[in-house]
Amino acid sequence: MKNTIRQVFHSPKFVVGFCIFMAILLTMLIYPFINPGNPLKMIGLGTFAKPGTYVSLYDSVTTETSIFKLPDADAKRLDKFLSSEDRVSMVNWFTAVGIDISTLDITDTNALLSLWKANYDPALKPKGMTKAQRNYYNRLNDSLNAASTSDTLTVTEVDASSGETVEKAKIGVNDYVNVGNVANVKTLPLGTDNFGRDTLKELVAACGTSIEIGMIAGAVATIIGLLLGLLAGYLGGMVDDLIMFLTNIFTVIPSFVLLILINYSINQDQRGATTVALVIGLTSWVWTARSVRSQVISLRNRDHVNLSRLSGHSLPRIILTDILPYIASYVMMAFILQVSSGILAEAQLSLLGLGPKTTEVPTLGLMMNWAMLYSAHLNGSWWAYFPVIMVIAFISFSLNLMNTGLDQVFNPTLRD
Repeated sequence: MKNTIRQVFHSPKFVVGFCIFMAILLTMLIYPFINPGNPLKMIGLGTFAKPGTYVSLYDSVTTETSIFKLPDADAKRLDKFLSSEDRVSMVNWFTAVGIDISTLDITDTNALLSLWKANYDPALKPKGMTKAQRNYYNRLNDSLNAASTSDTLTVTEVDASSGETVEKAKIGVNDYVNVGNVANVKTLPLGTDNFGRDTLKELVAACGTSIEIGMIAGAVATIIGLLLGLLAGYLGGMVDDLIMFLTNIFTVIPSFVLLILINYSINQDQRGATTVALVIGLTSWVWTARSVRSQVISLRNRDHVNLSRLSGHSLPRIILTDILPYIASYVMMAFILQVSSGILAEAQLSLLGLGPKTTEVPTLGLMMNWAMLYSAHLNGSWWAYFPVIMVIAFISFSLNLMNTGLDQVFNPTLRD
C-alpha cells in the first residue's frame, strides 16, 4: 500500500492536479473565517459594483484630512470626470460646427479640453442640432468649467430643530483622507453581482456546494455502476443480459436529456443541492457499469478466482477479496471522472434554470445563470461570470489531471 501511494505521488500529473484541487479546498475552508457571514446576503443596493475598495463617503467627510499637492491631480480628476459618452458628444459638436479633428486623440483629455475651451460657444446653433442637444452641451460646458475652477466643495445639512441649512464641512481639492482612518471601508476583490452580493464570498461558497454535489453524484454513480458491473461481469447469463438490457436503455436515451426531464418534473422548492446531486448520480452510472463489467469478465476465470470458487467461498467474499482489489484503482479513477462530470452537469442544469433552488445555497451553475439573466456578459461585468468559468475549468482540469496521473501509474501500457 505504501509503495502504491509512493508511486502515485511520484506522478507529476497527479501531483499537479492534486495541488490545484487542494488549493481550491483550502480556500473554501479558510476564506469563510476571513470573511464570515451569509454569502447570499445583499450588501449593495445597486447591481454589478466593480471590483475595488469602497470607502464610506459619509464617514470620510468628518475624518481628519491631510493636504497634498500632487502634480497630475487636476488632469486625473478631469480625465475621470469625462465619460466616454461625453467625449464622443464633444467630437460630434466639433464635427457639427466644422472644426478639423483629424489629428485629435479622443483619449487625450488635455487636448480635448483645450480644443473645447477654444471653440465652444453657447450662442452657436449648428445645423440639425435640436434645442435639447444644445442644452446638453451647455450643461456639459458648465460642469467642465466648475470642475476646473472650483477649489472647494461645501457640505451642508439641514438642522433638525430650526430647519435651516447649515454648513457641515468644506472639502478642498488638495484634501486627502487616510483610508485606515475612515470608519467604514469595504474591499470587494470581485465586486458585487446582480443582487448586490459579495461575488468572491459567493464564489467560495458556490465552489464548495458544487464540489459537494459532484462528490455525492460521483459516489452514487460509482456505487451503482460498480455493483451492476460486478454482478453482470461475474454472474453472466440471465443476470448479465438483464443488466445490459437496462444499461442499453439508459445508453439510448442521452443522460443529459434524462436529467432535464427529471429535474423539470421536480418542483423548484424541492430541488435542493442533495436532490440534484442524487438525480445526476442516478443517471450517470451507465459507462461505469459497462467498464467494470468488462474488467470483471477478464478476471472471473483467472486461477485465483477459480481456486476460491472451488474452495466453496461465498459470492460476496469472492467479489470483495478476489476481484474488487484488482479493479480498485480503476474504480477510483471512475469516481474522479464522475465527480468532474457531476460538477459540469450541475452547471449545465443551473444554466437552464433547472438547478438547486436559488434561495438556499449558491452553486457555480447558479452564479452563471444569474449573470446570464442580468446580461453581465453584455454590460461588461466580467467579474460576475469569468471567475466562475475559471473555477469550473480549474476544478475539472485538476480532477482530470489526477485521473491521467493515476492511469499512468496503474496502467502498465502507458508507462515509459
